[in-house]
Amino acid sequence: MTGSDEESLAETFWAVTRRLRHQTKRALEPWEISPGQARALGVLRRHGALRPGTLAEHLRIAPRSATEVIDGLQERGLVERRADPADRRATLVAPTDEGDRVGTAIQQARATEAERFFAALDPADRTELTRILRRLRDD
Repeated sequence: MTGSDEESLAETFWAVTRRLRHQTKRALEPWEISPGQARALGVLRRHGALRPGTLAEHLRIAPRSATEVIDGLQERGLVERRADPADRRATLVAPTDEGDRVGTAIQQARATEAERFFAALDPADRTELTRILRRLRDD
């Protein structure tokens, strides 16, 4: 591959990523939630109550940024902070019932958007793209 081919591949990849990100943002509009907040809510729904630092690690963001995400979700009534029974000085963050309801709706909306987004690919291409992306993710 020449330098221009690599650049073309990277540019194409970023263009597709941007398009997917914009579609995801639009899919989240009914809940007035940011993609970062949606990701945090998803992590909490998958893993249960977590300390803010652990949530930050899952999201691969700074603890301070996780605090801002948690604050935004708590203001909306989607998560709650509570004492960690293993260490009363520590705090756990967990989804509320409303957080679970919104999280389920968001998960369904994102799945619908992803299906629409990848509909241009036939099943064999989807399988191959999944294989390639997983390899890049895991290397």
